[in-house]
Amino acid sequence: MRKKSDLPTKVCPVCGLSFTWRKKWAGNWEDIVYCSVRCRTNKNRTLRET
Repeated sequence: MRKKSDLPTKVCPVCGLSFTWRKKWAGNWEDIVYCSVRCRTNKNRTLRET
C-alpha cells in the first residue's frame, strides 16, 4: 500500500489547487486536467478570477 504523499499530483489550471491521483482515474490519469466538476464547468475562468 502506498502513502498518499507518494501518489502523483497535478495542479488545477482553474483554481490553482493541487490534487492527487485517485483509483478511479487509474486508466486515464494523463487526460485528467481539472480537480472537480465545478472547475471543469468554469474552465474559461483563469486562476481565481473574481
